[in-house]
Amino acid sequence: MVNTQETVLLQGHIIDSLILAKVLDAILMLGGAFDLLDVQIGSQRDQPSRARILIRAPSGQQLADILQAIQPHGARVERESDCCAEPAPADGVLPPTFYATTHLPTQVRLGGQWIDVEGIEMDVAIRVGDSAATAQAVPMGQVRQGDRVVVGREGVRVLPLERPKERDIFSFMQAQVSSERPNRHIIADIAGRMTALREGYREARSGGRPDSLVLLVGGPAIVHAGGRDALTWLIESEFIHVLFGGNALAAHDMEAHLYGTSLGYGLSAGRAVPHGHEHHLRTINRIRAIGSIEKAVASGVITGGIMAASVRHDVRMVLAGSIRDDGPLPGVITDSVQAQAAMRDALPGVKLALLVASTLHAVATGNLLPATVPTVCVDVNQAVPTKLADRGSFQAVGLVMDAASFLRELARELGWKG
Repeated sequence: MVNTQETVLLQGHIIDSLILAKVLDAILMLGGAFDLLDVQIGSQRDQPSRARILIRAPSGQQLADILQAIQPHGARVERESDCCAEPAPADGVLPPTFYATTHLPTQVRLGGQWIDVEGIEMDVAIRVGDSAATAQAVPMGQVRQGDRVVVGREGVRVLPLERPKERDIFSFMQAQVSSERPNRHIIADIAGRMTALREGYREARSGGRPDSLVLLVGGPAIVHAGGRDALTWLIESEFIHVLFGGNALAAHDMEAHLYGTSLGYGLSAGRAVPHGHEHHLRTINRIRAIGSIEKAVASGVITGGIMAASVRHDVRMVLAGSIRDDGPLPGVITDSVQAQAAMRDALPGVKLALLVASTLHAVATGNLLPATVPTVCVDVNQAVPTKLADRGSFQAVGLVMDAASFLRELARELGWKG
């Protein structure tokens, strides 16, 4: 017998974004039933729609499961109340019933007012102020004993993304990942967005920290496959402003400059060279002796390539190491928690993210990015862009192609003559 019910509200572009259909489907899939109490559909493209839905479920637990499932789509309980918060029992430990965030814009209700949660990202908690009406996304490891942490789901609402007014590749949910789809029009759209962001970056640079930044997350395949020159040009032309990578990207980029090889393979000769397997080790050793990548560039030891261009053009670099790294190079952050914090600190102001040929760094960055940042994931392994495109928002575009081809086509679209 149906003995529990709740009325929820949906508001926004819930028809053309298929949000209403997804919510109704989730209710039925989880064993509930619904009545559409009121539906008001906007008659113009820029007018929002609204729906009141009465949800019925056989038990309180099933109703809770349904509400949990539809909350990421923006469904909120009509009966509004302030959020509940409990003190963290110890440093790095959350209350047992803490609210786990999505990467969508989120608000909490405090003192009868809806407050935006700052720094939203997926899979973290929400910390609220003791007296001031403030709310901030906080990773588990950064919680301190006594911090007030939001628990349960009451007084929390998630705002679904709406389709942007401009019609480009990020406007549609149908950006499926496929190796057989043509990529030229997608790359042209990305180039157009990067051109606009560069103008915003240049205008804001004189007044402080720019907020129209393009992030590139790259793996060593960029160098191995021949995309080094194109990426260097993109950096020198101020299309890239933040760079995430690992020890290998930096090491093989500078190996290419010093020895003309990448992991011992001659980039111009097209074959392995004698003792080439030593070159990346000798490169790392030389930079360690100098003291830093920045000093190697300043002293003239490294004058070309990705690292040199990044240093000369003040690109903010975060190099996060892994268990398999040689050396590593000075400046590579070997503590994964510290690396995550450095990446998180570099993300404010990023308006476009390009994740190119780096599975672990791409997934890590995707987890840190809010859903409002358009994201492009490029990899020859279809599983990588599929994972990013399946993160639940239509701002993620996946391309199955090699890193060098993507970077060269993108650079040529932006004016590179290489």
